[in-house]
Formats: sequence, C-alpha cells, structure tokens
Amino acid sequence: MAHAPANQSLRPGSLIVVAILLVGIAAATVAVAYQRLQTHRCLDFYGPEAARQVAKAPRVELWQLAPAGRPGRLVATGRHDVTSAKGIVHLRRGLVEDVGFRWSEVGLAGRLPEAAWDYALVFSNPTLDGRTTIVIDLEADGGWLAVQGQAGRVALGRLGSGLAAWIAATIPAADKAEPR
Repeated sequence: MAHAPANQSLRPGSLIVVAILLVGIAAATVAVAYQRLQTHRCLDFYGPEAARQVAKAPRVELWQLAPAGRPGRLVATGRHDVTSAKGIVHLRRGLVEDVGFRWSEVGLAGRLPEAAWDYALVFSNPTLDGRTTIVIDLEADGGWLAVQGQAGRVALGRLGSGLAAWIAATIPAADKAEPR
C-alpha cells in the first residue's frame, strides 16, 4: 500500500474551511467597524460606562420631574419602573445610536433652566451601586437630552417624537400597574 508524500498539498475540503474562516473574520471586522460608526458620537457624549448602563442596566426607571423650589434642584414627582415596559429594548438601542440625535446642535454651554427638564431615565445596577441618569426636555426646540453630572446636552433628532410617544404610552400603563 502506498503512502502519500509528507509534503502533499492541502485537500480541497481544507481550502474550503480556510476560506470560510477568512470570510467569517472579514465579516466580523466589517460588523464591528459598522457598529462603531453607528455609535461613536453617543459613546463620546455619554462616556463608555454611561453608554454601557443605558444599553444593559438591569433596572430602568422613568421619573417625571418638576422644580424643587430651590434653584438648581429637581424633584421626581412620579417614578415608574419601566424595566419590562413595551418598547424599552428599542428605546435603549435608540439612545445609543447616533442617528437619533441632531449632532449639529450640541450645547456645551448655557445650561437649560431646571424647569425645562421634563423626565429622567434612570439606568441602574443595584449590585454595583452604579447609576446613570439621563434628563430629557421634550418641549424646547424639538427636545434635548443630557447626562446628569456631565457637561453638555444634545438635541433630540428623530428620537424625540418616538421618545415622547413612548413616554405618553408608558406612563398611563405604569400608573395603572403601580399603586401610589
């Protein structure tokens, strides 16, 4: 019985496996680059930890805000657990995609008055004592979003109308489900 030489070239099946691996690596590289292009402004605006909280925090609350009577203070007049609310997965995704905002309108100076902020979305991880609070103004110039404790705000673009509709649909549902 004859044995094949030790320097035998690759079999056709081996070439197919190598080609599939190379195509997979190329596809993964393109997918990572595409994802980065879709979210790089949000990552810069929020910061990596806050963006991670928005995308993955195990608890999400929607707070209705009002001025507290003292300058510079807001109080939550209503708190709603929206962790499992209809549409929350899409909202989280929209909050970290660049396309939902008008990046030409980023306010770095000139804070909005406290009365301008209508709602807050609080993303928290109780086991890590981590919390990210995003404040939202739905009325002025199409709306604004800011991260509590960070400088700057960004104008809500196409995300604004969807966010307003989601809040309007979610708060009545939350009011019915939670006793006061």
